[in-house]
Amino acid sequence: MKNINIEKIRNTGICAHIDAGKTTLTERILFYANRIHKMQEVKSKDGNGPVMDSMELERERGITISSATTNIEWKDYKINIIDTPGHIDFTIEVENALRILDGAVLVICAVNGVQTQTFTVEKQLERYEVPYLVFINKLDRSEAKPFEVVKQLEEELGTNPVLLQIPIGKGENFSGVIDLVSMKMILFEGNFGEIVVKYEIPEEYKKEAKFYQDKLIDSVALHSEELTESYFEGNLNEEIISKAILKCTLERSVVPVYLGSAYKNTGVQLLLNGIIEYLPNPTEKEVIAYNLEKDKEKIVIEPNPNLPTIALAFKIQNNEYGQLTYLRIYQGMIEKGCKLYNNRDKKTIKVPKIVKMHATSMEKIEQGYAGDIVAVFGVDCAIGDTFTSEGNYFTFRDSYIPEPLVFYAIKLNKSEDEKQFAGAVSRFMREDPTFKSYFDAETKETIIAGLGELHLDIYLERLLREYGIKIEMSSPRIAYKEKITATTSFSYTHKKQSGGRGQFAKICGEITPSGNDENVFEEEIKDGAIPSEFISACEKSFFSCLDKGELVESPIIGTKIILNDGGFHEVDSSPRAFEIAIKKMFKKYYQKCKPSILEPIMNLSIVSPSEFRGNIITIIRQNRGDIKKVKVEDKISKIESTIPLSETFGITKKFRSSSQGKAEFNLSFKEYSFLPKNLAMEVIKKFQQKKEEY
Repeated sequence: MKNINIEKIRNTGICAHIDAGKTTLTERILFYANRIHKMQEVKSKDGNGPVMDSMELERERGITISSATTNIEWKDYKINIIDTPGHIDFTIEVENALRILDGAVLVICAVNGVQTQTFTVEKQLERYEVPYLVFINKLDRSEAKPFEVVKQLEEELGTNPVLLQIPIGKGENFSGVIDLVSMKMILFEGNFGEIVVKYEIPEEYKKEAKFYQDKLIDSVALHSEELTESYFEGNLNEEIISKAILKCTLERSVVPVYLGSAYKNTGVQLLLNGIIEYLPNPTEKEVIAYNLEKDKEKIVIEPNPNLPTIALAFKIQNNEYGQLTYLRIYQGMIEKGCKLYNNRDKKTIKVPKIVKMHATSMEKIEQGYAGDIVAVFGVDCAIGDTFTSEGNYFTFRDSYIPEPLVFYAIKLNKSEDEKQFAGAVSRFMREDPTFKSYFDAETKETIIAGLGELHLDIYLERLLREYGIKIEMSSPRIAYKEKITATTSFSYTHKKQSGGRGQFAKICGEITPSGNDENVFEEEIKDGAIPSEFISACEKSFFSCLDKGELVESPIIGTKIILNDGGFHEVDSSPRAFEIAIKKMFKKYYQKCKPSILEPIMNLSIVSPSEFRGNIITIIRQNRGDIKKVKVEDKISKIESTIPLSETFGITKKFRSSSQGKAEFNLSFKEYSFLPKNLAMEVIKKFQQKKEEY
């Protein structure tokens, strides 16, 4: 077996709120690591765009739609990098990436600071327990406020940020940083900032540097006994400080913060140093798998290339060569021609080709080892499939998949496109679990569903460009839910006895709001009034009743049923009889529980020049929005609000026109809330009218 130094591998994601400069940062990383020899801007005038935004739609719109993987070498370390989308509509790409990454870099704009999507990304990092660094970008902007952003990280995001650098100069005069670990001034010289030069700290910065170094040591010492002892013994040095920062970062007790401007080629190399110094290698992050042969017993995977193979498919793409499957190898190795067992579909496959990815470019390799990220061709699988050596049966925890919020009814312009359309949407759904398509038998409509307008617009555009399929679509539909608001007792008997074996089931109890959005089944049956084998049938039937309410046939949430009495017949009772009894009872008593409609409410975060603040606030309020917080700094206003999803369609144009295109905004799902009664009546009326049409 080839000797692989796993400790010199880093698997890192670049994550951010939209427009924080994430893709520009990745482009600079590739340049300084000699992976590319020319840097492109996100909205390049020559139309080429960054290497990692390889999709034509990404370059046209100046956003990242699909995560892209690359690999570089830096100081004898091998770094796999996944550049993830910043827009909330493509958040599943971030979920799928973070579940297999060991560490990450969270990019934050020095002007706009912590924004709505920053909260979402931080929750994702927490969900998968990913240690991360923060890179505060765009310090070349005149409105940049890095120290304020650090304060936001602590107060708004609830993290423990530690500045490892302070800036030299402000705005256009930003030229470098003072490193608080080495206590050196670092400037970036040459035509592209490629020459990193260390200097002694100028006299005018010494006091400030000492102040922030003390803050750094105080923060880290709270979580490091070794650093505390060294501090009191007076023998602190760069190695001891770095070791303590590493320990705390891996424990997620602190978040190291770097400063720079990717666009102005400043600070990027130091961030790369931080990735190899402070983010975990594959041996330093515990990975849990579940043994399918032992009732999903937890095991800790050892990243050893000599052990049986365990790998996870976290992304799939289709191109002219067929399906490309991205794999994180956790244990063992994968080589061309080897056989792997898919633990989901119970099939054994033979690996025809292995590659390393650089955006859309591929490099053929013969083997991939534990700790690495590779891609394979010709493997039919789905995202989340686990591949192992034969005789080993494991799986991993599932990714969190947000439910669709926006629905379009669509119609093909040409009926002959139906077969090709079915193939296209099948491909899209395999690549993106948050994109859905199905046929509604009642309305006789084909429905596509996703996380937002942009999400679905992108797929409609791809249908046209990649398949030549033109689509007509209706107005967006909202994913409403129904929820009861009152308690009612029930007593219901299902009886069908007319010769031969019949059906008999008696159920008594209470339907009540559960107190949250969870649906709950409880039984308090005494003295065997209902045998246990029938109670499980009641529970199954109850949850099936919640799939479709009677107001607008939306899922029902926040409902509890308490089954406390009943009766049965020795001959005529059966699980089926009790299932029917529950269904008929629920239909009879549902309206007595006073159900109401809930609508999705979104967080809306807007950053705008202050001169347009009044216009923005007016638009939000006119669309049933609620202003939560307005923060004004210099000439920039940051507005935090909530707004019903139904009011957001077309609001993009209003914000742009009222701010001369200068407002930046982001939406993310917050919660479900009761729809006002007058609007609920309108929704019910429209639903009934449409139902009658069919």
